[in-house]
Amino acid sequence: MRASRRALLAGGLASAAAAARPALGAAEPISLRRGIALWPWFSLTTEFPAPRTDYAWPPFQADRPVPTRADLRRLSTLGFDFARLPLDPGPFVAFTGTRRAELLGSLSDAIDAVLATGLRVLLNVQANAATHHYTPEAFYGTDRAPLFPAYRDLVGELARLCARKGLDRVALEPVNEPPQACGAVAWTRVQDALLTAARSAAPALTLVATGACGSLVGGLTALDPAPLARFAPLLYTFHFYEPYLFSHQGATWLTEEPFYRWLNAVPWPGTRAGIPATLRAVSARMAADRSVPQAEKARDLAVIEVKLHEYGDAEPGPAFLAAAMEPVATWADLYGIPRRTVLMGEFGALRTDARYTAARAPDRAAYLRDVRLTAEQAGFGWSFWNLFDGLGLMDDAHAVDPAVAAALGLKASP
Repeated sequence: MRASRRALLAGGLASAAAAARPALGAAEPISLRRGIALWPWFSLTTEFPAPRTDYAWPPFQADRPVPTRADLRRLSTLGFDFARLPLDPGPFVAFTGTRRAELLGSLSDAIDAVLATGLRVLLNVQANAATHHYTPEAFYGTDRAPLFPAYRDLVGELARLCARKGLDRVALEPVNEPPQACGAVAWTRVQDALLTAARSAAPALTLVATGACGSLVGGLTALDPAPLARFAPLLYTFHFYEPYLFSHQGATWLTEEPFYRWLNAVPWPGTRAGIPATLRAVSARMAADRSVPQAEKARDLAVIEVKLHEYGDAEPGPAFLAAAMEPVATWADLYGIPRRTVLMGEFGALRTDARYTAARAPDRAAYLRDVRLTAEQAGFGWSFWNLFDGLGLMDDAHAVDPAVAAALGLKASP
C-alpha cells in the first residue's frame, strides 16, 4: 500500500509538488528544533456560565502554574531552543479598550521574558473547547463561524506583535488542532483566510500551517501544500500521541471514551505477555473506586480488554512509532518540503499524581525518548507537551524531572 501510494503521488501529483516548493530565494522560516509548551500561562480562564458570554477580570485563573524567570532560564540551560506559548483567544476577543490593551501588554512582556533567555518563541492560538461560547467551532469551525471575523483580526494583530519582537526570533501558529475532518474543504478555507490575515500584517514573519482532524498525522498528509507556498516563510506542524492507549492512560477528560480513566500500568514497549498484569491493575483501580456504578465499570472493562489485546498484538515500540510517523516524511518528500521545516508540535505521555508510580516512570521515559528519537531521525523538529500538568517536565514545586529531561536528550538538570 505504501509503495502504490508513493507511485501514485509521485506521478499524478508531480506538478502539484513542484508548485508547493518555495520560490527560489524565498525567505527561510526560523529554525525550531527542540521546544516545550508553556501552557497554561495564557490559558485556564474564568468565564461566567451561560447565558453570559464574558470573563471575570483578570480572565486567567490566579492559581494556574506560571513559569518564573528562573524556570525560563532553566529551560534554556537544559538545551531547549524555543518555547511554544499557547494563547486562549477568548479573553483577547471578549475585552476591549484598556483591558484588552493590558492583556496584550502582558503577552508582550511574557514573550520578552522568554526571548531574554535566548529561547525563540512560537506563539500558538488555542481556542478552549471547554468553554461554552468562545469555542473552536465558534471561532473557526468554518469561515462563516460567528466569531471568525474577530478571530481573524486577532491573528493579524498577533502577527504584528510577533514581527515587532524580531523576525528571526518569533513565529506564529494561528490555530491549534483544527476540529474539521481530515482533508476538509472547510479547514482549507479557514486556514487560507487566517494565513492571509497574518501575512498581510507581517510580510516576513514565519507562520505555521497544519492539517485538520486535530493536527494528527492524517490531517497533515491530507493537506495540499501547493496553495500555501505563497505564505512562505512557512513551517508545517503535526501532533503525535500514538499509541493513545499508552500516552493517555488515566486520562479523565476523554469523556467520549471513558475507559481511559481506568487505564494504568500499560507497558512500553508493549507486549502480549504484559497484558495480564495490566488487566489486573485496571481491575484493582476499578474495585477501589466506589463512585462509579458496577454496570459502567463492566462496560468499560469489556472495551479495555479488547483494546489491550490489540495493543499487545501490535507490540508497539520504536518500529511502531517509525511506521506511524513515516507518512509525514513521505508527504514532505513528495511535495519537496524540507523536513527541517516540519515540526512535531506536540507529543507527551500522561503522569497523574497517585496514578503515576515509580514503577511506571521508566516506561514513560522510554516512550518519550523513542518518540523524540523517531522525530529527530526523520529530520523533524519537536515541541514537548508540557512544562506543567500531568504531562509535564516540572512538578508542582517547579522541579525538573531528570528522567524526562534525559529522555528528551537534554543536559542534566541545573
